[in-house]
Amino acid sequence: MPELAEVDYFRKRWDVGLNHDIQSVQIHERARVFRDCDTEALKAHLIGSSLQSSMSAGKQMVFRTSKQAWLGVHLGMTGELCVQSSEQAPRKSDHLVLSLGSLMLVFSDPRMFGKIDFHQGAQAPEWWSRIPPALISSAFTVEAVAAFLNRRARSSIKSVLLMQDRFPGIGNWMADEILWRAAIHPRSLAGQLTAAQVRCLHRECRWVARRALETIGTTMEDPPATWLFPHRWREGGVCPRSRTALVRETIGGRTSCWSPGRQRLSVALR
Repeated sequence: MPELAEVDYFRKRWDVGLNHDIQSVQIHERARVFRDCDTEALKAHLIGSSLQSSMSAGKQMVFRTSKQAWLGVHLGMTGELCVQSSEQAPRKSDHLVLSLGSLMLVFSDPRMFGKIDFHQGAQAPEWWSRIPPALISSAFTVEAVAAFLNRRARSSIKSVLLMQDRFPGIGNWMADEILWRAAIHPRSLAGQLTAAQVRCLHRECRWVARRALETIGTTMEDPPATWLFPHRWREGGVCPRSRTALVRETIGGRTSCWSPGRQRLSVALR
């Protein structure tokens, strides 16, 4: 599933269409991606308007229109935003197509786990305003992280990092990257981290989020070999710091990767 940086990368794809009039709209009205959306209102509003700006937050993105509306996009597992020539015929998985003349802005989602939201009005809709502060914002503090971990003290730290109500945009690979850099075993209980470990976790959350936005969020290229990312799924993958073989195991229903030479589990938890 696309995470923080991948979402921002796909958001930028549609920026080429900002400030261009939307001449027509094609919608697969029965597609599951419109499950909470009034497609008639969406279509009526978009025709003749334009997208004015775009933002991403966590795993979601939004486009503001010239008529004071909010077009929200959640990519789900297989969703993608792309730009196509108007000469191309829409595919079966292209559920929302905005025609700008020579170009088309397309939301495609073969498995339809993604979602389109729509809201009219100057004020941000609840589905956007409820997203917690970004990891790189000043509101994402050590104190807020510590309090959140304490409330989920008996959960594994890997599971807690995937909770979007405090760590928006973090998915499986980012959680593994953060824990590897912080030298924290993914099975460690959230409530048993020391104050120093919490500070380190907070720092690495911010660092990984910022650097991922600068690399993956810009070019969609893999991070450099100094990260865990390029090694985590490689057969016979080795930790780029400890040079020990990486381990993969299911934790909290998700496949996790860590370095036993770097991320040691407390004896009390074994």
